[in-house]
This record gives sequence, C-alpha cells and structure tokens, in this order.
Amino acid sequence: MQEATPLPSPSLLRHLMAMVYDALLVIALIFVASAIVLGLTFWLSGGEREVLPPVLEQGVIVVCLFGFYSAFWIKSGQTLGMQAWRIQLVSDGGGKLTLRQALMRCAGATLSLACAGLGYLWKLVDRNERYWHDYISATHLVLLPRRSRDKKPPAGD
Repeated sequence: MQEATPLPSPSLLRHLMAMVYDALLVIALIFVASAIVLGLTFWLSGGEREVLPPVLEQGVIVVCLFGFYSAFWIKSGQTLGMQAWRIQLVSDGGGKLTLRQALMRCAGATLSLACAGLGYLWKLVDRNERYWHDYISATHLVLLPRRSRDKKPPAGD
C-alpha cells in the first residue's frame, strides 16, 4: 500500500496574496457591521450619539475578524482568498478544526503581526515552514494540487 505524499506548504507570497483577497472582504464586513452598530447606537441614544465609542468600534472589528476567519476555517479550512490561491488550513492532528483552534490561530496571527510581522517572517527560517500561529493553534497551511481538467470527447464521436 502506498502512503500519500504530504502536501507542501504554500509560499509566504502566495499566503499574503490570499490575505489581500480576504482583507477586501473583511473591510466590507467591518463597514456593514459598524454601520449597523452605529445605527443602533444612534437610535438607542435618541439621536444624541453620532459616533461609536472607540471601545465599541474596536470590539466590532475584533468580532468581525475572528468571526470571519473562524467560520470559514471551521467549515472548510479555507476562506475565499485561500480558495482562490489553493491554500487550506488543516489541523496537525487531522480532522476538522475546532473553534478553540480557530480562535487560537486568530489570536496568534494578531500577535505575529503585532511583533512587526516577525511571526509571519518566521516561516522563512523555520525548518517546518510554519508561522508562530501555526504552532500556537496546532494547525498548518497546505498548498492544494491543481485540479485536473478532464477533457470531454466532442459530441457525436
């Protein structure tokens, strides 16, 4: 019986491109969520409050970010940007990601970015080609193979 070859890790550039795709979606999500919360705040304050308190705005951003990524990762291991770039997030132990793993990865990615991006650059020197947040969440990214395009024979043959 032949063992399956492990899938390779995507390059940092490929992952960053997927992140750009996702950032566009997340920014739109944050705008919509902020508008809803602002509308509710305005309505509940009787029209006295025209801007969100900073802590509430930051809370909306964190909930949108963590919610967006966690929902996609738990469902399929891929955000829309990751699908476009053939990247999938998998659990080190196999099986589907748990909510805890998804939240730990979000928190770890925030830490990786907050340290001047060192957690992301770590991939370039790590022998396993992993980020800090891969280790924190017991997950890792894999590059999916290209889909083969089956050519159908012309009709009438």
